[in-house]
Amino acid sequence: MSVTYIDAIREAQEKLLREDPRVFLYGQDIATFGGAFKATKGLAEQFPDRVFDAPISEDAMIGMAVGAAIEGMRPIVEMQFADFSSIAFNQIINQAATHFYRTGMPIPLTVRLPSGGTPGSGPFHSQSMEGIYAQYPGLVVVTPATVSDAYHMLLDGVALDDPVIYCEHKFLYRWLKSKSINGDHLPIGQARITRPGKHATVVAYSAMVHEAVRAAERLTQDGWEIEVVDLRSVKPLDLDTILASVARTGRLLAVGEAFPWGGVTAEVVSRVTEEGFHLLDAPPQRLNARDTPVPYHPKLWAAHRPTPESICEALRKLLSF
Repeated sequence: MSVTYIDAIREAQEKLLREDPRVFLYGQDIATFGGAFKATKGLAEQFPDRVFDAPISEDAMIGMAVGAAIEGMRPIVEMQFADFSSIAFNQIINQAATHFYRTGMPIPLTVRLPSGGTPGSGPFHSQSMEGIYAQYPGLVVVTPATVSDAYHMLLDGVALDDPVIYCEHKFLYRWLKSKSINGDHLPIGQARITRPGKHATVVAYSAMVHEAVRAAERLTQDGWEIEVVDLRSVKPLDLDTILASVARTGRLLAVGEAFPWGGVTAEVVSRVTEEGFHLLDAPPQRLNARDTPVPYHPKLWAAHRPTPESICEALRKLLSF
């Protein structure tokens, strides 16, 4: 029997609730209906005093969770969609992120953000917010791309004494499956070489890891061997693994689903240019979603984000230098 990406998220929360009495879940409709995507289905029946429905006020949700963390609890807050976390922005970046710096008291808070686009979701339910939160000191930002990482990174994130932004990709929820949640369990902050290669490095994260692997497999027909690096967490960023890969290949393409202005791919290119310029045989490139709101129409949505076709095109350009 296979395990889906969202199964892994639910199993991690069940394990945390069972083993740590400080953990509780808070979010809109997560007790009554199991959440918008059923990531908490059945947990309220097992743990009726620790799975709570929240009001439709993201600001109040995070404010309550920050207070609970100060009092020694380890809350996991589910935003229905990553986009809605903007309403809680003040509480996340001005309260949770700065509290340890200001007071010496940790805030062990995990915020689950259902991130990224799916066909028909449109501009209010499709955004990728990881680059925004990575901008702020005090936050840990993780972007699991595998079933095993979805499970282990949630466990590891809740164990941290820092506030963690856990970006789970909606497109992977039921599409991505594995025989087991057990995989190579790496610590937060360590990237993974998903596919070894020698001609170019693609640095990706979340759902884009799978698009990058598809592109790399297509390019084998042309004789190219493309290395794919899964960042796993965007903050902390594992620059050592990225630089080691670029040292082997001499070329870099950073791929992300977020909007192109600034963000994770820009940071990767900037850091490699600063610290590994001597390793490059060609100008580093990046590929993101288009600089428009995310469209509703499935065909427009598919053309809005990086695809294996557009990644192949970018790599062919990079390999031509």
